[in-house]
Amino acid sequence: MSKRDYYEVLEVTKTASFEEIKKAYRKKAIQHHPDKNPGDKEAEEKFKEAAEAYEVLSDQQKRQRYDQFGHAGVGGAASGGGFGGGMTMEDIFSHFGDIFGDIGGFGGFGGFGGSRSRGPRVRKGSDLRVKVKLTLAEVAKGVEKKIKVKKYVPCEECSGSGAAKDSKPITCDTCKGNGRVTRVQQTILGAMQTTSECPTCGGDGTVIKDKCPHCNGDGITKGEEVITINIPAGVMEGMQLSVSGKGNAARRGGVNGDLLVLIEEEPHPELIRDGNDLVYNLLLSVPTATLGDSIEVPTVDGKVKVTIAPGTQPGKVLRLRGKGLPSVNHYGTGDLLVNIGVYIPEHLSKEEKSMMEKLAESDNIKPNSSASKNFFSRIRNMFE
Repeated sequence: MSKRDYYEVLEVTKTASFEEIKKAYRKKAIQHHPDKNPGDKEAEEKFKEAAEAYEVLSDQQKRQRYDQFGHAGVGGAASGGGFGGGMTMEDIFSHFGDIFGDIGGFGGFGGFGGSRSRGPRVRKGSDLRVKVKLTLAEVAKGVEKKIKVKKYVPCEECSGSGAAKDSKPITCDTCKGNGRVTRVQQTILGAMQTTSECPTCGGDGTVIKDKCPHCNGDGITKGEEVITINIPAGVMEGMQLSVSGKGNAARRGGVNGDLLVLIEEEPHPELIRDGNDLVYNLLLSVPTATLGDSIEVPTVDGKVKVTIAPGTQPGKVLRLRGKGLPSVNHYGTGDLLVNIGVYIPEHLSKEEKSMMEKLAESDNIKPNSSASKNFFSRIRNMFE
């Protein structure tokens, strides 16, 4: 099932400001919040869809990639899709709960919204970046790549908790497991209440008394993973795909970072890419350009024959429809443009020079007169 346009999901224009996007997301999230729509799977999916749209459009770099490449540029085709496919409701609230403020869980609704906005923070692992080189044939068809990535993974000894064996994190006494502390100060304007991250547990809500000796309490160790990346057809040099949740593991649990895949193209020996079009420079001999012929030219699918009409001029472009590359946004396929050039020999034998001098005297080859095919047939083989 194809994804809906993110601007359409939030019902904003493509020129919407960050504040407009934030306001639209807040409205959608309140409308489809699970506590307001208990047991309504459709509302839950719309809630996730709105969070996914906001996650992209609220980030300037991700928004630029989305505007240029669509869902493929932000992981929709590479990973199965952001929040809707890889993150839970808990993850959404941990990331965006603060957008609703302290309004008691979306204006009176309980559950995730109110508790997560004031609960312990959820850590996120750092993102990883890799480069993947593709041939033109792989770009044309799309490809599945398996790459081995060195990364931080959850500690096997403590299952990522950071606590030693037969031990476990305990609730922080300072914040009582909330991860945040509230202070009230008297000012000339009256009592001012501020809420900040707990200085004892760093916002985790728990502390570790006995650290795991294998990871020193971090809950992560160095490791590696073989990751499968589905690269859609039509990607281009410099494009960046995002594979959700395949980056570094977070310390002491939490949400994994993302794997950012930078696309590089290997040069093709004969074809030149120009957007979704391909360009091939075809060099003809003088006799071929004059008399015409059937010539093979390369494409990403193999060779095809093109007809060279008699009297073809240098600079003419033959367009082979649909022989280019597909659009990454499924907006059609480009063409193969065959640029015609004519090779003029730099060195001639005495016999060739004599024939060319005779040819120059003929009225039949002047620009405004018809060519003499009988004359060219006698010298054709000498130039090929």
